Formats: sequence, C-alpha cells, structure tokens
Amino acid sequence: MANSNQEQIIEQLKASFDATIPSGITIAERAVSRALTGHRADPKWIKKNFSTLVEKVQVDAYQVYLEAEKFAARKAFAGTFLPRINKSANPKEVIQWLGNNFYALDKFFLGLTNGRRPRAGNAFELLIRRLFLRLGYPFTLRPIINGQPDFVLPSIDHFEAHAMDAIIFTVKRSLRERWRQIVTEGTRGLGFFLATIDEKVAKRDLKEMRTSRISLVVPGNVKICRADYKEAANVITFEDFFKFHLDPAMKRWRARKVI
Repeated sequence: MANSNQEQIIEQLKASFDATIPSGITIAERAVSRALTGHRADPKWIKKNFSTLVEKVQVDAYQVYLEAEKFAARKAFAGTFLPRINKSANPKEVIQWLGNNFYALDKFFLGLTNGRRPRAGNAFELLIRRLFLRLGYPFTLRPIINGQPDFVLPSIDHFEAHAMDAIIFTVKRSLRERWRQIVTEGTRGLGFFLATIDEKVAKRDLKEMRTSRISLVVPGNVKICRADYKEAANVITFEDFFKFHLDPAMKRWRARKVI
C-alpha cells in the first residue's frame, strides 16, 4: 500500500503533467497544420486528399501527443523529484530513492497509458472537425437530437425545421457494437453518415447499417481493404461523401439561403 508521501507524489506528478500537456484541440491543430503544409488555402486539394489526410493526421497527432507527453512528464519529474532528493546524494542513493517510490511511479505511468486510448478516440473527431472548418462546411457540434451525434450539417436549427434536408455525421475511430447506440440519432435526417477507420466491421453489421440507412465513411485504403467493404454500397470514401452527398447539399442550402 502507498503511504501518504507517495500519494502526495502521485498527485503532484498528475497536477504538473496536466498543467503542461496541451489540449486535444491544440494537438489536433498542430497535426493538421503539419499535414496541410503548402495546401492550407487549397480546399480542392484537401477534399481530393481527405482520405490520406485522415490517416496521416492521425499518425501525426499521436506523434505530437507523444512528444508533448515526454516533455510534460520530464517537467513533472523535475518539479516533483528534485526538491525531494538530497542534492548531495550519489547515483546509487538516487536509484534507491526512486525504487522506494516505485508505487507512485507505477501509478503515474499507468495513468498515462490508460489516457492514450481515449485521447486517440477524441483526436479522430477533433481532426475531422478541424478539416471541416478548413473546408468551410457549416455544422452544429454535438447537438442533442434523440442522442448526440458529433455533427449536424448545416445546423441544428435547420434540422429542427427541415430534418429531411439535414445531414447527420458522427465519428467513431473503432466501432465494435457501439454503432447501434447511435442509430436513432439519424432516423429523421437526410442521411446518417458514420466516419471510421475501423477495418473490422462485420459483414452482418454492414447489412444492418444499410437497413438503418447508415453509410460508413472511410479512407480510400480502408474501402478497398476487404471485398465486402468494396462491394457494400453503404461503405463510401470521404471523397465520395463530399462529391455525392455533402457538396450537392451545400449547393441546395446556398440556393435556398439556408447558409
């Protein structure tokens, strides 16, 4: 069991780390900026390469996070340990002191590991949001409509006035069985689009999604990774989502002065 001193160390490490680590939005923005170098003001290029960007930006976001995590942890160690270690201690005594506080270190590192998975899931939605903003697509973020999808386009006001003319778009890095929880969110919309990078959605689930009027939106490489993905009409690429669904809706919304 940890003593009160080790609990204090754990709390100080966490507080220092949390105060230093950038927010998910900041990390996503950095990754998007890296991926869009030379193309920030080129929406045609962004849409044409959206699948590649989704995959690249996810990798970059994770690397940005790891770099930030290392810096934040180093700062937390310095601020927490240096005042507690005798300045005249030799290397052997320092190692012994760290060993005596193994519980605090173990719990701190476990917290970092456990925090990466939800951060990765949140990063996917943040990255899509940032790219949508770069393309100038209007949306309401996480509205309550018999559930809580990530995006309603062009707005929740338009959905409430003309539900069949709105697009519901939500993001799940991986699905498993969770997609069923969000089926009712798009029952009144023009279309329900579920963005993912999951390559392991079962064939029976693809059929159920089609029955529920759900289109799975994936990067181009994911669309061709399996024969049933390639053949499923409701599995589309991000590029096809823009070309055949969102961009035609944008023209209609502009013509009707909705946006």
